[in-house]
Amino acid sequence: MRLIKTSCNRRSFLKASALSGGGLMLGFSWLTSCQPATQDALSMPEAWFDINAYLKIGDNGIVTIMSPNPEGGQNIKTSMPMIVAEELDIDWKDVLVEQAPLNTELYTRQFIGGSQAIRRGWESLRMAGATARKMLRQAAAQTWQVPVEDIITEGGILHHKPSGKSAHYGEMAAAAAGLPVPEEVELKDIDDFKIIGTSRKNVDGKKIVTGQPLFGIDTYQEGMLTAMIVHPAAFGMKLKSVDDAGVRSMPGIRDVFTLKVLNEEYERQHFDTCAFLQVVAIVGDSTWEVMNAKKAIDIQWEPFTAYTEERTHYSGTKQTLIIPAGLETTSEHLALMAETAAESPQEVRRDGNPEAAFRNASRVIERTYTAPFLAHNCMEPMNFFAHVTAEKATLKGPLQKAELTEQTLSARLGIPVENIDIQMTRLGGGYGRRSYANWLIEAALISQKMNAPVKLVYTREDDMTGGIYRPMYQATYRAALDADNNLTAIHINAGGIPESPLYANRFPAGAVENYLAESWTVNTNITIGSFRAPRSNFIAGAEQSFLDEVAEAVVKDPIAFRLELLERARTNPVGEDNDYDATRLSGVLELVREKSAWGQEQSNLHRGVAAYFCHNSYVAQVLDLVLEGDQPVVQKVTNAVDCGIVINPDAAANLAEGAVVDGIGNALFGEMTFKEGIPEKNNFHTYRMIRMSEAPKEIDVHFVQNEIDPTGMGEPTFPPVFGALANALYKATGARHYSQPFLGKELNLG
Repeated sequence: MRLIKTSCNRRSFLKASALSGGGLMLGFSWLTSCQPATQDALSMPEAWFDINAYLKIGDNGIVTIMSPNPEGGQNIKTSMPMIVAEELDIDWKDVLVEQAPLNTELYTRQFIGGSQAIRRGWESLRMAGATARKMLRQAAAQTWQVPVEDIITEGGILHHKPSGKSAHYGEMAAAAAGLPVPEEVELKDIDDFKIIGTSRKNVDGKKIVTGQPLFGIDTYQEGMLTAMIVHPAAFGMKLKSVDDAGVRSMPGIRDVFTLKVLNEEYERQHFDTCAFLQVVAIVGDSTWEVMNAKKAIDIQWEPFTAYTEERTHYSGTKQTLIIPAGLETTSEHLALMAETAAESPQEVRRDGNPEAAFRNASRVIERTYTAPFLAHNCMEPMNFFAHVTAEKATLKGPLQKAELTEQTLSARLGIPVENIDIQMTRLGGGYGRRSYANWLIEAALISQKMNAPVKLVYTREDDMTGGIYRPMYQATYRAALDADNNLTAIHINAGGIPESPLYANRFPAGAVENYLAESWTVNTNITIGSFRAPRSNFIAGAEQSFLDEVAEAVVKDPIAFRLELLERARTNPVGEDNDYDATRLSGVLELVREKSAWGQEQSNLHRGVAAYFCHNSYVAQVLDLVLEGDQPVVQKVTNAVDCGIVINPDAAANLAEGAVVDGIGNALFGEMTFKEGIPEKNNFHTYRMIRMSEAPKEIDVHFVQNEIDPTGMGEPTFPPVFGALANALYKATGARHYSQPFLGKELNLG
């Protein structure tokens, strides 16, 4: 066992208090985002033992874990309570989980993002379970007048074997509530885990498949109105005039008015991205009636002038964004990226003397990779319910950063934070899209204006053409080879619109004697934001495609070539700022080589490999495809993952499977293009998504077994599949792919 202090720092505190019914409540301000879960099979107890908001132990022995953060489909609503239950030593069948309301007095970091929930919550979740268990043991020892060391627990039962006495947790909860919180507790040895490392079903699974109302789009309240917005037709435009005379007389329409989403004087925070500051709101009795009015309304737009936007990053640093005027076009974007990369790169990292290495090289390999803007296209369109009165605002819907959005909403409505109640539903898709909650502000303002409950719903066209895209990227890689075919230098020149994808300190940094990394950006008025595995989702594919091409040039097996570079990074690294563990990255490559039977290829099977580190986890993938006629069909993707201790293996494997399918779809088809500021795709008839028949026939997921604290799974398996696919396509067709999408909407795989 390992001792751990129950007070981690000034923001992590524990306190015990008795609740009505004689139960024990242990609450603390925890260190990370976390998710909840609910089951209907067990009745709620009268008294609670509460974690992270609250872990409740009832007098009947049932435990309820309330989780404060939204569930985004990553299943931590199940996995996080498993951690608590493990240290509490309760039987999983006796655990209930509930979604907690937004409450910044009870919770800290009440949002999701960055695949950080399990990683940040690991220690504090274990601490809460272990602390409750120790207090229950102390209560039993005092009740039975025996040494606490003689009290053991098993499956929610306290035992004193010498006397034969036993009691379930609920019987000792009241006594435990009166005890002081211990200064330190013992955590289980990993070898003693009974719940962690075993697969448990999604606690919301039955509700999801039976269509029970879990999502924001399901929200309904008597007397609720329906609202939609109309935003400018093009980026670079703003509202000029509205002729709503004909629309107001249409059936079911209650009102039409313009709406300023954020005030100019408001100091924006990191997630206050808003594509269009002024929109037109249409409010009516039903979705159909509002949609008809939306089609009929006459709105004129005009170009805006350039401006700057001040923003405060959640780390506290200030940003100044330059928003240029003009109507942008994709072909112009490509030309601007090429020009900026050549003329305005900024050096980010330098090792050795790369210029001399390239000057003396026998051969130089240079390749440029590009990727377009991407739309999120969540299954559930953006929506939010709002009921705003003079004194209070009640909202309900899918949102990733509720804690941060609450501050913005308070400032815009003029209502104190304590009078705002944001209720969080499951996210019907997210991975960054629901971090930017302008639609929540819109819903609240519409409700305030109408003095009525309102549900705002975006159409698919609203969502797809309204911004918050994955940025557009470009990266040029150069490799210097000497006369003996040794790699002597790497140069990366990477940038994008409007951010750079460069991670200068990741592999192959540290593995090459001479290394230069440069970065640049191009301003735009097209709004961008987080997209699954930000920046990594492009640079990983470019890097891994390039390394494969270099491996071929030096006549080495692609996996062996990577392992050779990693051996240098492991035993004699170049530089001091390498942010990856070369041993762990080598480990996933070796595991995927074994599990995929690399080197035993069939004549008709074409294989590509990629390996990448991001979000604190390591992933290697081998993708197998065959050609059926001239059509490539992905047969299998083998994944090797090192994310430390795996809490819920089935859930972790599901995340990898979803990321693989998502990555293949985006690599093959994903693309948002613009013409004079207008998004050229506005629904699924033009924006090509992967189809069920095009998904891999088989996806295997293998986890490295170790005792390292757990890290992320929602994002790390997404970036490398772009490179694995590109490398497999090359093996199949003999053509390298340097620009995404690789194939385009006309190809029908499978």
